[in-house]
Amino acid sequence: MNKIHKFPFSIAYADTDAGGIVYHARYVEIAERARMKWMMNATPKNGDIGFVIKELKMQYIKPLRLADDFVVETHMTKLGAASLNVEQKFVKNGDVYAILTGTAAYIDSNMKPKRIPDEIINILK
Repeated sequence: MNKIHKFPFSIAYADTDAGGIVYHARYVEIAERARMKWMMNATPKNGDIGFVIKELKMQYIKPLRLADDFVVETHMTKLGAASLNVEQKFVKNGDVYAILTGTAAYIDSNMKPKRIPDEIINILK
């Protein structure tokens, strides 16, 4: 639906468990950093809170390990009136190690769903 945003990342010791593989919860944090960079210019200027994660699904395919360099590829798969779906792939040397899919809802300052403003839609496309 739109172009892919690429976020490079390197695994540090703090990202791993006792076995030297990336701790499962760290994938979510890394994906959030990548999503933040992708949405960097889509911050509401009208007092709205903006996008909040409503749903996440994670598929672990292969483990990433200490000192691995990889890229999180983020792209929007669906755009609704008040939400969007996103897919994020953890890719190393052309191989996919994990896939995160999620839905982000756009909310106003009262924590209520709100139509995504056109200026934000234009930035995300």
